[in-house]
Amino acid sequence: MSDENTNPEVGGIAVDRLRSLIERIERLEEEKTAIASDIRDIFAEAKSAGFDVKIMRTVIKLRKMNAADRDEQEFLLETYRKALDI
Repeated sequence: MSDENTNPEVGGIAVDRLRSLIERIERLEEEKTAIASDIRDIFAEAKSAGFDVKIMRTVIKLRKMNAADRDEQEFLLETYRKALDI
């Protein structure tokens, strides 16, 4: 028998639980990397179709915001533009 089976805790740490958590995080990190690659591919596709990727990223950011925050940001932007004559 290994020490892991006879002594499931090392220094007060539940070894199996820790290993399980670490492995789950590692799997999710791999999935995150794959998803980020897929997103880059979609932006490349959009760019090749003639879309402005920078504007698309801004639109995505705005869509994540609630309406009140979006309105406040637009109001402040317009106020600053008027103040700077742009």
